[in-house]
Amino acid sequence: MTKNYIAGEWLPAAEASPNINPSNTNDIVGEYARASAIETERAIAAAFDAFPAWSRSTIQARHDTLKAVGDEILARKHELGHLLSREEGKTLPEGIGEVARAGQIFQFFAGECLRGAGEKLPSVRPSVEAEVTREPVGVIGLITPWNFPIAIPAWKIAPALAYGNTVVFKPAELVPGSAHALAEIIIRAGVPTGVFNLVMGRGAVVGEAMLSSSKVSAISFTGSVPTGRNIARTCITSGPMKKLQLEMGGKNPMVVLDDADLKLAVECAVNSAFFSTGQRCTASSRLIVTNGIHDRFVAAMQERMQGLVIDDALKAGTDVGPVVDQSQLDQDLKYISIGQAEGAKLVAGGKLLKCEAPGFYLAPALLTEVSNQMRVAREEIFGPVATVIRAKDYDEALELANDTLFGLSSGICTTSLKYASHFKRNAEAGMVMVNLPTAGVDYHVPFGGRKASSYGSREQGRYAQEFYTTVKTAYTFDGNGPYVHKANPKV
Repeated sequence: MTKNYIAGEWLPAAEASPNINPSNTNDIVGEYARASAIETERAIAAAFDAFPAWSRSTIQARHDTLKAVGDEILARKHELGHLLSREEGKTLPEGIGEVARAGQIFQFFAGECLRGAGEKLPSVRPSVEAEVTREPVGVIGLITPWNFPIAIPAWKIAPALAYGNTVVFKPAELVPGSAHALAEIIIRAGVPTGVFNLVMGRGAVVGEAMLSSSKVSAISFTGSVPTGRNIARTCITSGPMKKLQLEMGGKNPMVVLDDADLKLAVECAVNSAFFSTGQRCTASSRLIVTNGIHDRFVAAMQERMQGLVIDDALKAGTDVGPVVDQSQLDQDLKYISIGQAEGAKLVAGGKLLKCEAPGFYLAPALLTEVSNQMRVAREEIFGPVATVIRAKDYDEALELANDTLFGLSSGICTTSLKYASHFKRNAEAGMVMVNLPTAGVDYHVPFGGRKASSYGSREQGRYAQEFYTTVKTAYTFDGNGPYVHKANPKV
């Protein structure tokens, strides 16, 4: 059984859960310990005790630690990518690419350790100076999802440590292998006892212990809207209010205008909707296509989808791997049925597939004749299921794109500078893509959305400091001026 890392020790637990390969359900990646509430509280206490020293450690020490983590991740990207794809189900090239991104994130934040900035300002009062600095927040509880089992942990852990916070990290139960491997690398890099803690297990146990602890100063969560709302409610109403950062999904549109390059538009749509098995919060599940290109686009999509190879994630040549588990597969199939019952037409895919080994294989599905009011166009499916919504023109396409509770990523395919520029300004999303897939962002720029997609400050890049630090304003009087006591001018 693989153990949790608490207070500088690898500790076993009373319970364990199997990590099952979705490409081959006969393959058990390993047995991973499930932490109890008591073990989680011990991890929180260790992080709390370690905070004073780590928060005052030198920027060079933190730089060296994070750089060592990034260097080892990159050196082992093929090995770690194989593990990631084996436990999560995204293709091996995608898995290796995600691991490389995690290494780059740690290297970026190693540099940020040395670039801490502040301000020294004159006060409006004579002989007074104002200094604005940033300080670490405290113990950060990090709760991450299964769809990016090393990149999302990296973009939370790296800035947390870089800015002097201590960490209690709870990965998703479906993907503990990548989290455990990352923890081993962080520990080898030399983080002091208590600075980093790994507690694997159920959200209802580990997560709740983190939310209810008065020693945890902030929570960063990526996952579903219902869970995010519950976390926000608990953090605000239970004990001292915690700083919150929530990333909660999307129902992202990809607009295709009449003037679009058809081949490019199809590639953008296929990548956005189906790569990583559609299990990305930035995936395009709404393809909004104007009248003049609609029929040609649908026909080209059907042809392109016929050529997709759906197979074992570790096999060379696989384009789309399996769905992550039976529960997610059932959800995908349910929404395909819901869409058809609402009047949508299934024109490609949507069927279970049998491959060499037993797994959760689903042919990517394309639904047409969809209205934006159908459930398949309103609710996040989180699988390889895309809907095509017809629009009269650009104005209606933009209106449909913005008509959603979510606002994470929004894309447009067009050769018109006029429409591209207007869309960038008027799309109600945190990220906008022009002639690019809606999924896929750089590590040095902010990530996040609007509406129900996100709450709190942005992740990644220099914007991460907004969450992982708190601002302090300090005033200094230089001894001269109106504040000097007249009888003793040197006081």
